[in-house]
Amino acid sequence: MPKTLNQNERAERLITPPGPDIRPCGISLAETGDLGSWDAYVLSHDDGTIFHSMGWRDAVANSFGHRPYYLIARRGSDIVGVLPLFLVKSCLAGRMLVSVPYAVGGGILTDDRRASIALFDYAKDLADRERCRSLDLRSENASVSELPIIEKYVGFERELPVLAEEVFGWLPRKARAAARNGRDKYDLSNSFGDEHLHDVWLLYVRGMKRLASIAYPQKFFRELLTAFQGKCWVSLVSKDGQPVAGLVSFLFRDRVMPYFIGTSDDASRYSAANFIYFSLMERAVQECYRVFDFGRSRVDNTGSYNFKRFNGFEPRRLQYQTYIPHGQKAPDLSPTNPTFGLARRAWRYLPLGVTRVVGGYVSKHVPG
Repeated sequence: MPKTLNQNERAERLITPPGPDIRPCGISLAETGDLGSWDAYVLSHDDGTIFHSMGWRDAVANSFGHRPYYLIARRGSDIVGVLPLFLVKSCLAGRMLVSVPYAVGGGILTDDRRASIALFDYAKDLADRERCRSLDLRSENASVSELPIIEKYVGFERELPVLAEEVFGWLPRKARAAARNGRDKYDLSNSFGDEHLHDVWLLYVRGMKRLASIAYPQKFFRELLTAFQGKCWVSLVSKDGQPVAGLVSFLFRDRVMPYFIGTSDDASRYSAANFIYFSLMERAVQECYRVFDFGRSRVDNTGSYNFKRFNGFEPRRLQYQTYIPHGQKAPDLSPTNPTFGLARRAWRYLPLGVTRVVGGYVSKHVPG
């Protein structure tokens, strides 16, 4: 396991010019025989995420049909860098290379600056050959010095307490009161188990409709559950036997990451969201996970942004970068794009059955 670096040290390593003693590296596409060594490299890298893994690749490819280009940098037989990419052919935004779709992480992982340059140069050539409008790198720490950092996204994470009984006191006062109300005043119950996946997905679809956002198809949820068997928790909160909130969370190294949440129309009355996150935090501590990763939020998405701060998490800038090939214009698939304004306003009023089907189709063209 390499020496653990803090965020500033990792960034310095990536932007420092390569020394003359570093040999050039070759770039190739990952093959079947590379699957184990790829995941081992990701797991050992300070900036590696679950989104860099082959499991995420398989779930995306099987669910949406996007073509993966998983690039490996080698010196001799040693892997010194990886870059997971998908070619997305969007009817809304044209052709894009994305690292990684439907994920809050991705981008280039390398041992050094020279390997980063080699991977980025190969990816740029690939974007040109595929006539892409953009190459998106969803890196926590930027690895391409020539590209600006996109100032749209922040991440939230916090080290968990040592003991499960300390979780209540670890939360801010108001968040603590909301979680306690869900448990004691409204008598909510939480159950973990893969058998809840369908109910959680139904709640997720309903919640996304309420937010005027598209929902991913259930196939994606099932593919992820298969890919990360034993590293994925599905939880369902009920009130008087009726589901009011559901959550799909991922486990990677020492962290737990709540990722897909769904809530009923009356969940807020029972503080169901606060309770389900509190229950997840308790289990995470009990099973010796050290970091609670609350994922990302857009800085202009005040609902999500403020909820995470309400729970005691402070934002950190995510260093996403986008390369625009010569002569192209970057696509804008943001929910704030005025082009989607009318559709989003109408979305809330469509029948739920319609939004399930249409959302599943549209999500293929909006890679998250």
